[in-house]
Amino acid sequence: MTDNLYKKILLSDRLALSKAITLIESKKLKDKNKSEKLLKKLYKKSGKSLRIGVSGPPGVGKSTFIETLGIFLTNKKYKVAVLAVDPSSKKSGGSILGDKTRMQELSVKKNAYIRPSPSGGELGGVARRTRETMILVEAAGYEIILVETVGVGQSETEVAEMVDIFLVLLQPSSGDELQGIKKGIIEIADLLIVNKEDEFKNEVLTTLADYKNALSLLKKDNNTFNTEVIKCSALKKTGISEIWKIIQRFKNIGEKKGWIKDRRLKQLSKWMWDDLQKNLFDKIKDNKKLILEFSKLQKKVAKNIISPTEASKKILHHYVKTNKS
Repeated sequence: MTDNLYKKILLSDRLALSKAITLIESKKLKDKNKSEKLLKKLYKKSGKSLRIGVSGPPGVGKSTFIETLGIFLTNKKYKVAVLAVDPSSKKSGGSILGDKTRMQELSVKKNAYIRPSPSGGELGGVARRTRETMILVEAAGYEIILVETVGVGQSETEVAEMVDIFLVLLQPSSGDELQGIKKGIIEIADLLIVNKEDEFKNEVLTTLADYKNALSLLKKDNNTFNTEVIKCSALKKTGISEIWKIIQRFKNIGEKKGWIKDRRLKQLSKWMWDDLQKNLFDKIKDNKKLILEFSKLQKKVAKNIISPTEASKKILHHYVKTNKS
């Protein structure tokens, strides 16, 4: 099965690509073994795309912006993949997975591929296997990858740590809301985009000026790309060409000065440690010998007999003890 998927993915077979992504998202042990084998074969065929992260608060128009940018790029003959992370319900574990219906015009483009994936309650609003999915779509020949996130809490940091350039969409405001701006977003964003110029022209200009002032207070670094702020209307398709020019300039300077390469090296290291952490946690949680011990410790924590920190250390100690060779 994996050999067949491998060959078809290299030929840009969309059905095979979808099957492979479903395989790596599966939590079944037999599927996990197959997906690891497939990823190992495809890994060296990946890494040649431009990875673009897109975040922003709910209602800012992320999906509309991504579709507009995606259509703009496919019209320029680029092969574009959209990985849209869909928020999972913590109660049911289910997700809406509605990005294909929201991006109807882009979804019918021959050189576009849209894949909504449930976040699975993942911290940062990024599907657990987003990194692996990027490897698959890159191996399938997609040159530009757009990663959309739910844009809540600390999701911005999580996405910024797996892409080459990070875009944050902003709501136009009267200016008062700038007081509540998260400094961290400005610091990790490579490009700030004030959307909805068609609907809130004056508010967009005010927001643009406020953010430019905020950016001017940041320390400039000649070795990195200084964050810019620009306006657009994703709905009316204005400002998209200018945004693409900034992205291209970022890529050219980044490749010349080597910061994109450095960023990717750091991301690979983080990926390794993140994966270790997740796998170790899963192994501890699913260890049948320790389930009874976990239950006892959980009850002690609930009764304030021991602290959560003490309990977690005891769990780790028990796991190491039961797994000594």
